[in-house]
Amino acid sequence: MPVFRLLANGLAPLTLLGTLLAFFFPAPFLVLKLPASLPDMLGGVALYGSLFQLMFALTMFSLGLVLEYRDLGETLRRPKRILLGVATQYLVMPLLAFALVGLADLPPAVALGFLIVGAAPGAMASNVIVYLAGGALAFSIAMTTVATFLSPLLTPTLVQWLGGKLLHIDTTVMMINILKMVVAPLALGMFLQRYLGPLRETIRDMAPGVAALAIILICSYAVAANKAFIGSLAPAILVLVVVLNALGYLLGYGAGRLFGFDLRHRITLAIEIGMQNAGMGVALALAQFQDTPEAALPGALFAVWCILTAAGAASWLRRRAPATAAVNP
Repeated sequence: MPVFRLLANGLAPLTLLGTLLAFFFPAPFLVLKLPASLPDMLGGVALYGSLFQLMFALTMFSLGLVLEYRDLGETLRRPKRILLGVATQYLVMPLLAFALVGLADLPPAVALGFLIVGAAPGAMASNVIVYLAGGALAFSIAMTTVATFLSPLLTPTLVQWLGGKLLHIDTTVMMINILKMVVAPLALGMFLQRYLGPLRETIRDMAPGVAALAIILICSYAVAANKAFIGSLAPAILVLVVVLNALGYLLGYGAGRLFGFDLRHRITLAIEIGMQNAGMGVALALAQFQDTPEAALPGALFAVWCILTAAGAASWLRRRAPATAAVNP
């Protein structure tokens, strides 16, 4: 469908446009803070505390519908490569975020939000970027999926370890939020693939657009909720975001070289490391620290910036080395 295709293909400029509109006209975007009307059938309580939490869950569900079992199966035959990639993801970015926060004078909630971005798994959008860049698509999907399923354990643990002195962190609540907003919807989407029947291709066409729309609205809400802080905090955070993103790409590529990966897998690892699931970081920060919405600001800025840089890099790589564009595991 043209509208959903437009949303998926225009993720970077539409995210930028959405955040600009949210800054100048915040009121319409603040509606996303309202409670979600999706009751827990067991307990009769709201399963998702707000619309943005529900939207992020729908994002992960949509992406679960489009993950290819065939590609994953082929890549899982090389588990060492995946483990090296995921270990690099969870080592490089959290430590980089911690080092950068230590160099900056940020309010505790903002610093913690930056650490949440660093400790998040790789972005699902990276799979699209890797495809456009001519990287190893199945490796990208496998890395992102494994990192996401490990996130309920690793993300809260890393945030507590690196940022526990900044604010009180309830790791149990964070783990539950990751399970209900990320892992459960993703797993459900993957499970339901086999039952889609004739609707499978239609839903697959729509799913990336649905995911893109959710990311655009979530990041826009984070900007709208933080309008009062952006003037004083955004320039400093943006510098840290640019540095974290750039060093993530460089160290990811360097790690691939150290591991003996070929060019396509080095490019893929660089994209996977440099692109964090900042949308998840935003949703987690907003859910975890409801009284300090500025905790979501680093994630919102990182989401916009990493999508813009990754899309630009993919375009450059595709023009420079078209021979790498063939999609293989």
